[in-house]
Amino acid sequence: MSENPQNTAGTQSTGGTEKTGGTEKTAITPPTHTTPPAKFSHGVRKGNILQVAGQVGFLPAEAGKAPTPAGPTLREQTLQTFANVKAVLEEGGATWDDVMMMRVYLTDVDHFAEMNEIYNQYFEEQGLKAPAAARTTVYVGLPKGLLIEIDALAVLG
Repeated sequence: MSENPQNTAGTQSTGGTEKTGGTEKTAITPPTHTTPPAKFSHGVRKGNILQVAGQVGFLPAEAGKAPTPAGPTLREQTLQTFANVKAVLEEGGATWDDVMMMRVYLTDVDHFAEMNEIYNQYFEEQGLKAPAAARTTVYVGLPKGLLIEIDALAVLG
């Protein structure tokens, strides 16, 4: 998850790099995101692999303000969550066409059908050229007010 009670909006991309096995590992933080609240990255790229950490439906970061959900509805939060995943993908040099696997975490089993409708409509509008990513959906507990979290694995090139 990418919630952070202390917002540091404007933190740009690569939070750090490390060479391991001859390939550089780079942390990815788009300018729309806060610094993670613990020792993890919003995204990590190593070679042509980009892993996007679980993103939630927080609106773009504003300096000095706590993260705020896009709204109380599943639709609002899902669309903002997609925007947040996409921001990490783009910052890491990827697109939705590069995504191989997505995991969707819902807080309520009753949201599954609605989430599928939103998901299908969103990806129809993205004009994907490649086959859709594989996907798993699981049910979890998230901090109060959050309804959905999504992570993604992309392979570039």
